[in-house]
Amino acid sequence: MNSFADTSLPSFVGEQLQTPTLEQLAPPQTFDHAPRILLLYGSLRERSFSRFLTEEAARILLHFGAEVRIFDPRDLPMAGSVPDSHPKVVELRALSLWSEGQVWCSPERHGAITAVMKNQIDWIPLEQGAVRPSQGRTLAVMQVSGGSQSFNTVNTLRLLGRWMRMFTIPNQSSVAKAYEEFDEAGRMKPSPYYERLVDVMEELYKFTLLLRGRTDYLTDRYSERKQQAAHNINKI
Repeated sequence: MNSFADTSLPSFVGEQLQTPTLEQLAPPQTFDHAPRILLLYGSLRERSFSRFLTEEAARILLHFGAEVRIFDPRDLPMAGSVPDSHPKVVELRALSLWSEGQVWCSPERHGAITAVMKNQIDWIPLEQGAVRPSQGRTLAVMQVSGGSQSFNTVNTLRLLGRWMRMFTIPNQSSVAKAYEEFDEAGRMKPSPYYERLVDVMEELYKFTLLLRGRTDYLTDRYSERKQQAAHNINKI
């Protein structure tokens, strides 16, 4: 066992360092609405397999009892090309604020996510005034591929989810040769891919339930408390 001669913290740490307690993780208040899940997909094609997979995910979440919204990325301008007041930007940001969990699904293109997918994420700011549209939300990541199974896209989405300060669940969905997995109506055929999709949505739903009412506490950071304390002093 390691031992230390001096176990005290540096004097500059300050009183903003708080000791977490189990009481702060007590079951939160009851909610008068179902878990709210926003789903984003990364293709504008008429026969879009990422949209088909997203719609299947939405059906499963509805079955579990969630309230779902699917954002249509058509007519969303490139990030930075128009003011934030553009109707599609306002719609996307409002949906992100509304959500308690999200699902991101992108095709793999050139070994990465599509521009359509990245553009949606780029329009969601880390901060919007005093509100954070993505922080504390749960996140499930999925991808579709035209060839053999790959995890490049879901890995990139995980990186982005971490940057957006979201709680990305461990499970994920990667559907290879997606053109073989959906019928003419866009419905997913029975397969291990569909079973994995159910697993992922079930896990997302469970994590969203567990984190409801707790995200403010879980995302409360010492460094930000210290920065806010210094800001308050400077205002005096």
